[in-house]
Amino acid sequence: MAQTKGKKAMLTIGVVVAGVAALWYGVFGLKPYSLSAEELSARYAYSMKQQVQLELKELTPQSFEFTYQSFDGVTVNGRISYPLDPKAIRSPVPVLIGAHAMGRSQIRWWQDSFKDRATFEQTDKITAMALAKGYAVVAIDARHHGLRKDPNLSIVDIIDNLHWWGEREPYETMLVDTVRDHRVLLDWLVKQPMLDKNNIKLAGYSMGAQISLLLAGVDSRIQSVAAIVPPHMNSTTAAVAPLNVIAGLADNQVWLFTADDDEYASIKQNQQLFDALPNADKKLFRFDSGHLLPADYVTKLEPWL
Repeated sequence: MAQTKGKKAMLTIGVVVAGVAALWYGVFGLKPYSLSAEELSARYAYSMKQQVQLELKELTPQSFEFTYQSFDGVTVNGRISYPLDPKAIRSPVPVLIGAHAMGRSQIRWWQDSFKDRATFEQTDKITAMALAKGYAVVAIDARHHGLRKDPNLSIVDIIDNLHWWGEREPYETMLVDTVRDHRVLLDWLVKQPMLDKNNIKLAGYSMGAQISLLLAGVDSRIQSVAAIVPPHMNSTTAAVAPLNVIAGLADNQVWLFTADDDEYASIKQNQQLFDALPNADKKLFRFDSGHLLPADYVTKLEPWL
């Protein structure tokens, strides 16, 4: 008798939990949606009232901090480093744009640690390698990151609200507007006589890889992408799912770096992304690791630069 009552109680609890879960999903769960090519293009479009100007602050003769006003008047901050003193550059040098991971900042492309926290993504090593090969390297803080943090809306808030309450607009806007910030930066980069506007590459880690694929998918001024462990995105956040801008990558070289035990993208999802890339010039690198790749993955990028 007691055993029967226990089974009934467990069954009742299971039914209640399932009911609550169904109610939560019905009210707050993210629902798939779709965007036409025209709607997607409009989402990433921008206009500038005046020509973009970077306010530069010299750190060394080869490296500068900068700020500029983006399409919506918001201040963007970042850093640019040249392979030598820009006054000594006689012919245009190639450009590498770096995009940082979620919770990080542009400084990770220059420093192996920040506030006593190591740069496990090894992006500082990519910068060092690119500079040694004659590239100028530039990176900015994504919205809600680094010097652009909003005390009223943290990254944790944005992600929690996305997953728990179905508030996708702040998450999508953060990424879309960061892509548009990069497009404004490109307006400046392609006008600099010491930079080669026909050789602009883009590398990003995690969220930065997602941003890199999105940017290259909507802006033809990017010629080559190294997307390092991009998180899988589906149609519940359609505006920022790289698969939805895949057609725009047809003319790009794309190297995709993935992890077989990545909590943000399965082997199947990574393969799906790679197979969907429409360009012939593409490579897939798989690592037996989690989202943080082995430190020596950077060596695989040397032929790409």
